[in-house]
Amino acid sequence: MTDKKPTSTRNNASSGKRDFRKRTRAHTPASTPRESSAPRAGDAHAAPTIVLATGREKSLQRRHPWIFSGAIERVDGAPKNGQTVAVKSSDGEFLAWAAYNAASQISARVWSWRADETIAADFFARKIANALAARTGYPRPLAGEGRGVRESSSGMRLIHAESDGLPGLIVDQYGAVLVMQIGSAGAEFWRDTIADVLQKLCNPVCIYERSDSDSRGLEGLPERNGVLRGVLPEQVDVVEHGLRFNVDVADGQKTGFYLDQRDNRALTETIARDKTVLNCFCYTGGFSLYALRGGAKSVLSIDASADALRIAEGNLIANGLDANAAEWQCDDVFLALRKLRDQGKKFDVIILDPPKFAPTAAFAEKAARGYKDINLLGFKLLNPGGLLATYSCSGGISEDLFQKIIAGAALDAGVDAQIVRHLHASADHPVLLSFPEGAYLKGLLLRVAG
Repeated sequence: MTDKKPTSTRNNASSGKRDFRKRTRAHTPASTPRESSAPRAGDAHAAPTIVLATGREKSLQRRHPWIFSGAIERVDGAPKNGQTVAVKSSDGEFLAWAAYNAASQISARVWSWRADETIAADFFARKIANALAARTGYPRPLAGEGRGVRESSSGMRLIHAESDGLPGLIVDQYGAVLVMQIGSAGAEFWRDTIADVLQKLCNPVCIYERSDSDSRGLEGLPERNGVLRGVLPEQVDVVEHGLRFNVDVADGQKTGFYLDQRDNRALTETIARDKTVLNCFCYTGGFSLYALRGGAKSVLSIDASADALRIAEGNLIANGLDANAAEWQCDDVFLALRKLRDQGKKFDVIILDPPKFAPTAAFAEKAARGYKDINLLGFKLLNPGGLLATYSCSGGISEDLFQKIIAGAALDAGVDAQIVRHLHASADHPVLLSFPEGAYLKGLLLRVAG
């Protein structure tokens, strides 16, 4: 196995960012790196190797790709952050090749389980090609649920990190533009090699890097945004089920758009006819436009970002939808919901799609209070028989915990609510069976009793 670091071209962090991220203001907990307990240093002259403590190999044997600092007995060879190391059990059995990171509580992320694997450019070319091939081979949806992903959208998640065997790497496609997000030291180490492979296999007009996610801080990595390859067009659009959305890849949320909500937006269109709709944390109007095309009587959309709302209004006009049925409100959603409650307002359909409240389980308790608060208000604002579509994209909140939080909110609101459907990310966001953490997006469509 060889481990030669590719040459790296520096990109400066972007400046003058707009206010897309201020969607909840003080309500979203800050993300800070967690302290990691440093494993004991081993033989500095040996090949880079992680040796696990006795009995700590079980998760790796179940193919879970993360190795936490507390599971490591010693580190041989003094590897640099991002460098590939062999992982061995306490009795010397080979377990995996992984990317090491002394700055993170997740001290290593597995690249391969094969002892004869070589982690080099060919490895990434094969992994990326496999991920791309998987997206072209998606089965068509069930009858009556529309067309396949490739047929219905020019936007798609091409690489979904650990679930595609590439820990810490996200790649989203918006037409001829790729947006790459790096959230681990290992992906950072191979950044330019990955960009070269993407350029060769996809031939985009631009590869733009949006390495500014919460996980960068947890990995001890600085933020970095900018063009990696090609030239970024003045305007980037994505077409989804016939609706066109402008995507701000440089300053928008995540990589510019919420591709994971594609199927759930389409669902909204089917339940909106002749309904009054409230869309909270509306961002650039995804759910709102689907509701309007579905024949909603009115749609009130609220977000704390004036820039996002300007793009949303532009999307409305570009799609020729009824502007008279749409109202856009720039406000803190928590405060806006209380005002609507105090005004006695009611809606037939409410959508709650907040940004990430809990990047890790360490923030779960505080995040749970935020989720309960907005859902309690949502239940109080629903007409009898109304529908609430509520979501969490927080990796630190499990699906079971999320359902318990919503059940508590319904109880406090004094309503009986039924689960109509469990909601998840679209098919281009697969979840590896051995990595349940990949199922970060969870949602519920609920009906309040009449």
